[in-house]
Amino acid sequence: METLDLATMAAMAGMGFIAAFIDSVVGGGGLISLPALMWAGLPMLNVLGTNKVAACMGACAGFITYWRSGTVDKKIMRVMFPLAFVGSIVGVMIVRQIPPDFLRPLVVVMLIVIAIYSVAKKNWGADKKSVSVSHKNYLIGVVMIFVIGLYDGFFGPGTGSFMLFLYLMMGYGFLGAAANARAANFASNLAAVIIFAGLGLVDYSYALPMGFGMILGAACGAKTAITKGATYVRPLFIGMTVILIGKQLIELFK
Repeated sequence: METLDLATMAAMAGMGFIAAFIDSVVGGGGLISLPALMWAGLPMLNVLGTNKVAACMGACAGFITYWRSGTVDKKIMRVMFPLAFVGSIVGVMIVRQIPPDFLRPLVVVMLIVIAIYSVAKKNWGADKKSVSVSHKNYLIGVVMIFVIGLYDGFFGPGTGSFMLFLYLMMGYGFLGAAANARAANFASNLAAVIIFAGLGLVDYSYALPMGFGMILGAACGAKTAITKGATYVRPLFIGMTVILIGKQLIELFK
């Protein structure tokens, strides 16, 4: 593990703060943290592993903040957390064998559908004091959270958006969806960290300063979302989804 100078550590922490602030609300923090680690010159697999460690630290902080506020559905989390965890492990093991870039066109299409649907449904995702999830939506959620967890370990871009959209489709408001998505995303990140660390693909000299910045950023982002509710989360979600679409289109046509 190399020793970083103070300027590089501060840059990593700063990028981590911004990435986690956004990620704790609607996902998409990897758009900031991954390029920062690539700029540092790490090999690509080490970039992914290092980013997962930092992201897991931020996801944990965001999850705890949401949990303490009472916005996490503890009952459904007991099911979704382990499913996202196992799915991510399967995804990480697959990515070592198969290049994941063939998924990019499908991801672009799915993100476009999410953006259009979210804009068209004006009152969709309004904050709710209580949520009643139908049996059908529960079964769909159970299957899809495993699939999204697998996707996170295998490829990753847009995972937070997909998880948030899934909870919205299950009947949660934007704030509840953001809280529960953060819990599931923490599970998928944690699983990936265990695999990447076991394979020696984490550079802790970069992961730790970025991770500490992410802890602070995630806590601030979650608190802002809790205070401002759906009126803040909804436009940020749509905006980040559009940015993700642009990023994936650029990569697709390179």
